[in-house]
Amino acid sequence: MSTVTELGYVGIEASDLAAWERFGVDLLGMQVGSRSNEALTLRMDDAVHRWIVVEGDADDLAFTGFGCATQSDLDAIAARLRAAGNTVTEGDAQLCAARQVQRIVVTSDPLGNRVELYVGLAVADTPFASGRLVSDFVTGAGGAGHQVLIERGMDRQVLLDWYGLLGFKVTDVIDQELAPGIVASVTFLHCNGRHHTVALANMPFPKRMHHFMVEATEISDVGLAYDRCMDAKQPFEMTLGMHPNDRMFSFYVRTPSGFNVEFGWGGLVIDESSWQVQHLDRLSSWGHRPPNLVADLLQA
Repeated sequence: MSTVTELGYVGIEASDLAAWERFGVDLLGMQVGSRSNEALTLRMDDAVHRWIVVEGDADDLAFTGFGCATQSDLDAIAARLRAAGNTVTEGDAQLCAARQVQRIVVTSDPLGNRVELYVGLAVADTPFASGRLVSDFVTGAGGAGHQVLIERGMDRQVLLDWYGLLGFKVTDVIDQELAPGIVASVTFLHCNGRHHTVALANMPFPKRMHHFMVEATEISDVGLAYDRCMDAKQPFEMTLGMHPNDRMFSFYVRTPSGFNVEFGWGGLVIDESSWQVQHLDRLSSWGHRPPNLVADLLQA
């Protein structure tokens, strides 16, 4: 069956492009791809962009781009979506030029999140060069990273069925009881060897996306980025910790638009042919504590 192969880029509508440039370049170690009064693109590797930040008031997820290996794969996925009753629109030359892809079609998931399916994301004219990283970002066959979408009360099976049309499969499920009668539930989906590319979360959060994860190839870059964010007084969502399912060592920092970036290292690469779905009862093996709790403990 034809499937998407990667999460190639993510689009954000942001009210402060200058803050996003500082956040992405100075704190996380990305590189500016292009810059104008209306948009900013950020690079993580030799692709022309991985983040597309457009000026606007929403301060939230604007679109997600999933790559397809061939034109026939894109046609097959678009046909499945249409057969299931979804509106799928062929992108014009202007949109292809804006996203710097050979071809693109546009649809929406059941939550109303704009999804762009493309072939042929362009390679930049110059090699990626970070002014902050001592290593590189993990991209390649695993794509740009992963995103965690907020379900907002929707029936999860509806979402699983829809993302299944793109070729996503369940990796595992975590249900953690945070307090009596209050459960945070997340289902993790993969489309390549990266443990998960999309996750669906049933938890209170005001944005469409809880976080987007970026991964470094060396553990020291996690600590260095952690220190840069702390020194810059960038708000944290969670301190250093590790997840039990993808084994990512990471922290969560708040973006200028109010959702989070998880900056990590050591994420699990799975064998899709033999992977067995797991059910776990905790979101973190250790750490990932709220920063105010850590501050209180340290002060005490």
